[in-house]
Amino acid sequence: MTFLHLAGLILLAALWGASFLFIRVAAPPFGPVALMAARLLVAALALGIPLALAGRREDLRAVARTPGSFLALGALNVALPFTLIAFAELRLTASMAAILNATTPLFGAAAAAWRLHEPMSARKAFGLGLGFLGVVVLVGWNPLPLTPWVVLSVAASLGAAVAYAFGAAYASSRTFEGSGVFTLATGQLLGGAVVLLPLAGFSLPPAPPPGPAVASLLALAVLCTSLAYLIYFPLLKRVGPTRTLTVTFLVPVFGTLWGALFLDEAVGAATVLGLTLILLSILFVTEPRRAASAPQPAPSVSEGGRR
Repeated sequence: MTFLHLAGLILLAALWGASFLFIRVAAPPFGPVALMAARLLVAALALGIPLALAGRREDLRAVARTPGSFLALGALNVALPFTLIAFAELRLTASMAAILNATTPLFGAAAAAWRLHEPMSARKAFGLGLGFLGVVVLVGWNPLPLTPWVVLSVAASLGAAVAYAFGAAYASSRTFEGSGVFTLATGQLLGGAVVLLPLAGFSLPPAPPPGPAVASLLALAVLCTSLAYLIYFPLLKRVGPTRTLTVTFLVPVFGTLWGALFLDEAVGAATVLGLTLILLSILFVTEPRRAASAPQPAPSVSEGGRR
C-alpha cells in the first residue's frame, strides 16, 4: 500500500466519522426525515452529475431499467438506517452514535450465518458476545441518563446497524448481479431519496434551519456521501477489499474525535472501553477466509459507503 492509498483510507474514515458530527448539528433543526431526504437527494445529484459528465451514463441507465430493485435497496440500505441514526442523534452524542454504528459487522456476521445457514464458529460467537458487552459498557456506564427516550435512541442506532447488515446481504444478492459499483451507489441514493421525499413533506421543519445546520447538511451530502464514494471505489480497486475495509476500525475513532473537538463531548472511561471492546469484537467476527481457491467478490457499496 502506497502513502497515497493510506492517506485515502484515513481521509475516507475521517469523512465517514464526520458524518455523525454533521448529523448531530443538523438533525434537531431539520428533523430526521427531512434531513435525510435532503441529504440523499443532494448526494445523488452530486454523484450522478459527475458520472454523466464523465461519460458513465450507462450506470444511470442501469438504474432506470430496474427502478423497483433500487427503491428497495435505497429504502433498506440508506433511507432507513440514515433516518434511524438521525433520530438517535437527537439525544445521543455523535461519539456514542459512531461507536454504536461500528457494530454493523457483528450484525452482518449474524445475518450471514442465518441467511447462508453457516455454523457459528466459537471465534465468531465470542466476538458477538464481546460486542454486546461493549454496547452494555458504552451505554450503561455513560453519564447520559438512561431515560426511555435515550434507550429508544440506542435501539434506533443499533437498528440502523441491523439495516446496514441486511442491506449488504440484499445488495450482494442475484438481483444486482453484474451491476457496477457506481450503479449501486447512485441507484441506492436515488431510491432512498424517492422513498423519503414524500415522507419529508409531512415533517418539514417549523422554521428555516440556521446556517450551521444548512452547512452541515451540505457537508453531509457532498463530502461524507458523494465524495466518500468517489474515494472508496478507486481504493477498493487498487488496494483490494480487505485493506479497504480496515476503514471500519477508524470510523468510530474519528467520530469520537470530531465530537470531542467540535462539540465538546466528553470522552470518559466508558467511551474508551466500549469502543475498544467493540473494535476487538469486529476482529473476531471478521476472521479471514482460509480457503482462497476461488477469488472472493469485492464488497458491495453497502458494506463500505454507508454512513
